[in-house]
Amino acid sequence: MTTIRRNASGAAVPAGKGARAAGAPTPYHHGSLRAALLQAAERILERDGIAGLTLRAAAREAGVSHAAPKNHFGDIRGLLSELAAVGFERFGAALLANARDGESPRARMAAIGRGYVTFAKENAGLFLLMFRSERLDFSRPALREAAEASFGVLAGAVGASRQAAPEAPLTLSHAAQIAAAWSLVHGFAMLLLDGRLKPLIARMRDGTDEMALLAAMLSGSKPET
Repeated sequence: MTTIRRNASGAAVPAGKGARAAGAPTPYHHGSLRAALLQAAERILERDGIAGLTLRAAAREAGVSHAAPKNHFGDIRGLLSELAAVGFERFGAALLANARDGESPRARMAAIGRGYVTFAKENAGLFLLMFRSERLDFSRPALREAAEASFGVLAGAVGASRQAAPEAPLTLSHAAQIAAAWSLVHGFAMLLLDGRLKPLIARMRDGTDEMALLAAMLSGSKPET
């Protein structure tokens, strides 16, 4: 029995006449190609690093024509910027993943700090891209808005500890507190990704890992006497 399929114009075409060859790229529905390219780009980023992510590599990974990424993103900076925007959207959600309504400002800041480092640990390539400003175009609305929203989560947590609205103008003291909180978790995340914490962890008691160390830092533990 002959299998009948239909081409783009709706005409019936028997399988074997113009049918897609085995192993050929699967065509994407019009609305999903952009998302497919971003997913392909993220796989490359995590597997091969930013040096391995090109427009052609993304097209090859997604199984589409080499022209497809250019049509959607313009150039490699556009692709990286839109991928970073996706990262910042997830990042903002990760910051709030462990925060709970009604908890103290200190507990909320600690939860956000854990979310910050956990995201970096689980999405190393994407996290590093998000903070490579020289490769990104922050004039693109998606990236700018997603980055500002995630920063607002951190700034809002510091504002809550001072009973200040997140959108209130910053005083020097408030800005310093935000920078201190950001420096702590971002610096810790970078040390973790670079493997620089391993010698310190190795000298600690059994069962202590990087996240336990972070928890102690976020809780404001004082040096043992």
